[in-house]
Amino acid sequence: MHLKRWITGLAALPFLFLLISKGGAFLFAVVIVIICILALWEYFRIVFHDRDGAPQGAIPALGYIAGCGIIWAAYIGSFEMIIGLIILNLIVCALISLTKFKTDAGVSEVITKQVLGIVYIPLFLSCLILIRNGAGGGTWIYFLLFIVFCGDVGAYHCGSSFGRHKLCPAVSPGKTIEGSIGGLAANLVVGALFKHFFLPLLPWGLSLLFFIATGVAGQVGDLFESQLKRVGNRKDSGALLPGHGGILDRIDALLFAAPVAYCFKAYIF
Repeated sequence: MHLKRWITGLAALPFLFLLISKGGAFLFAVVIVIICILALWEYFRIVFHDRDGAPQGAIPALGYIAGCGIIWAAYIGSFEMIIGLIILNLIVCALISLTKFKTDAGVSEVITKQVLGIVYIPLFLSCLILIRNGAGGGTWIYFLLFIVFCGDVGAYHCGSSFGRHKLCPAVSPGKTIEGSIGGLAANLVVGALFKHFFLPLLPWGLSLLFFIATGVAGQVGDLFESQLKRVGNRKDSGALLPGHGGILDRIDALLFAAPVAYCFKAYIF
């Protein structure tokens, strides 16, 4: 399994490089839309595990449409459209629920889970689009990916080698405090090196805060997805990526880290 993780990760590196450095903003947005659809599909399979056919119902289907619309709105830089789509999605879901409530009293729960999914996946992914389309966007995408993924590797290896104390056993028994600290240390080291060589003008104090905030957000995102899978009685969100599970398994930390990175880039630095 460990070997599969490395093979899959190394195989994806050339694709990521070409996408970020050579692909342009439009192609980047198209790939994010594809990732959004796949991640939503996995999410719906997890949260609707107890409702046969619910992932293919009208309300989840509306989620795919709203999710793609949110990514497109981010691409054209329309915050108003992003908010409008979230609002419109909820209104249409409510209308649909009125026709189904008589035969399915649990339809309100379906709406709750769908709206959560819209915020959790496409809205958070849209922050990557906003980062990519801003000044120095490609460099910042690399910055974020290096911090998050190296933090994940650091947490995994430190936890495997030195882990003794459970971090959140009710959600993920395998994660440890030592692994968490190792992940944050990796966030700091990798972030500092990247900042020194590629973004030297960033102030060090705010940069260190950024590394920690991004690392903590990533770990929370990882645990949040583990919580969803535990409730849904699943080990992995899917099997698309050998050694990694599904798309959602691979981007869970990135989903929570992306809004933090966007806020720092747009409003703090």
